[in-house]
Amino acid sequence: MTQLGFFVDLSKCTGCKTCQVACKDKNNLEVGRNFRRVSEYAGGSWKEVHGAWQQDVFAYYVSIACNHCAKPACVEVCPKGALAKRADNGLVLIDQQKCIGCRDCEDACPYDAPQYNRAIRRMTKCDGCIDRISAGAQPSCVDACPQRAIEFGDVAELRRQHGSLAAVAPLADAATTLPSLVLKPSRNSRPVGDTRGTVYPPKAE
Repeated sequence: MTQLGFFVDLSKCTGCKTCQVACKDKNNLEVGRNFRRVSEYAGGSWKEVHGAWQQDVFAYYVSIACNHCAKPACVEVCPKGALAKRADNGLVLIDQQKCIGCRDCEDACPYDAPQYNRAIRRMTKCDGCIDRISAGAQPSCVDACPQRAIEFGDVAELRRQHGSLAAVAPLADAATTLPSLVLKPSRNSRPVGDTRGTVYPPKAE
């Protein structure tokens, strides 16, 4: 089975949120519901070293959507089997006819990928722009990125080209769900579990 996934070059990402806007526009999402989100992780301070003040401030952006994980937590907890991985490409999709809007998947996903649609009382999420890729196009976020920082394709090939890193702070440990994600860190990137930084905007926003 081919497993599709994303590669994100954090060293190129400027935090412009064009990918987030393109995704929002393509999926006609209202305020507060985003399938792709760009967050800033920043921290550090000043410290005195031998009588001189030095800073170790850092900041970088992380663009994240559904990672169509090899062990998707959302699929495991859904009481109605509404979430499932496609056998042909590994994308995790939601069957709206089965979904009851219980939001268990929302609580289980470490990437906040499932998003509740209050209008229809069902869960929604990134589907890898399956309509676009079925027509031979790329996902909206990939086409929109002005820095060409996002790629989409067979995750095995993406790993061959770019390595196997799949998590930096503030993301969850990749061992949890085995995300179909490859990251190129920026020079400021901090390892998973780092607590020196703050996420902007906060999750509640």
